[in-house]
Amino acid sequence: MKEYTENELKFKAEAYCSSAEHCSAEVEAKLQAWGADAEVTERIVAHLRKERYLDDTRFCKAFVRDKYRFTRWGRMKIVQALRMKHLPSDAIQAGLEEIDEEEYSNGLKELLRQKARSVTGKNEYERSAKLIRFAVGRGFAMDEVMRFVKQTDSDDYLD
Repeated sequence: MKEYTENELKFKAEAYCSSAEHCSAEVEAKLQAWGADAEVTERIVAHLRKERYLDDTRFCKAFVRDKYRFTRWGRMKIVQALRMKHLPSDAIQAGLEEIDEEEYSNGLKELLRQKARSVTGKNEYERSAKLIRFAVGRGFAMDEVMRFVKQTDSDDYLD
């Protein structure tokens, strides 16, 4: 493996951060993979923060927007993914504030409507349970899911 100087590592990290939004943990892992020791990694990450290449709050906001709009994840799954990236709670909270409540609810409703077409079960209760399990698995809270899943009307059990 090629040995990089601290300057080369700094330029590589700047290029890496310029290509897409990354969090500190991802950049640190990348630097270590490139052979940087802990001290060099710390200096480079500090430089990246100072020059605004790296901003955990900005990363959280972008991550939250992408996950609830494009992959249709619920809040709980998004928070869990951000925690696994070792991000501070205040940055995670700032990211969650990016969620547009109406868009979030409409996304959940549409996700349930699409899934309802393919869900089969012996009875209405079983079909509803499968839908609820699906949505909770996607990271939506039980109370959010229950607002849209009805357990009575067999034709259309979504509001």
